[in-house]
Amino acid sequence: MNSKKLTVAILLGIVLIAFLFGMYNYQRRVQSSQEQRVTLQKGLLVRMHSPVFGPTNAPVTIVEFFDPACETCRAFYPIVKDLLRKYPNDVRLVLRYAPFHPGSDQVAKLLEAAKRQDKYWPVLEMVLAEQPNWADHGTPNLELAYKAAEKAGLNLKQALVDAATLAVDAVLKQDIEDLTSFEVTKTPTFFVNGRGLPSFGPDQLATLVAEEVAKAKK
Repeated sequence: MNSKKLTVAILLGIVLIAFLFGMYNYQRRVQSSQEQRVTLQKGLLVRMHSPVFGPTNAPVTIVEFFDPACETCRAFYPIVKDLLRKYPNDVRLVLRYAPFHPGSDQVAKLLEAAKRQDKYWPVLEMVLAEQPNWADHGTPNLELAYKAAEKAGLNLKQALVDAATLAVDAVLKQDIEDLTSFEVTKTPTFFVNGRGLPSFGPDQLATLVAEEVAKAKK
């Protein structure tokens, strides 16, 4: 390698290092700001309308801001369920909506309507299972999402009526206000007893849950 090419390579390396360092610092600032907001408003992480899976009096609460059209949310769902199975008396899951993808707000409203038929969790699981068929991010096929909900035993006609009510609109509006307040910008975003993940990943989530369970047992 001649000196000119070596100089260019060194400069590119310096630029890359500077970029990565800048990104790291930016992510740390965002995380720090989010942690401060959650600390100040921790009581708003769980709302009265929020769906809860697991014991209501569990000492450890996983709050997940999720988007029903998000592939990563779909991938994490069985991971979170495994944690609930591992700690059946100690951990509960609370879901909050973060409808970032086109059409996902309508599916979130359908999920809310499913509560009235006591079908929330089976409908959620079926919608996630069928997600690859309906959740095209450019042109989502909501009819396929609705058909998936029907497979779970939902009375679709009634659910669509219920989904159009002001009460359901208010739920979605509140969750969007809260995710904005907590600076949630991606899905899924997890908080475990108000603590955010130090970095994103299933191992990090499992470790944080284990730490909070251990604290609760002391």
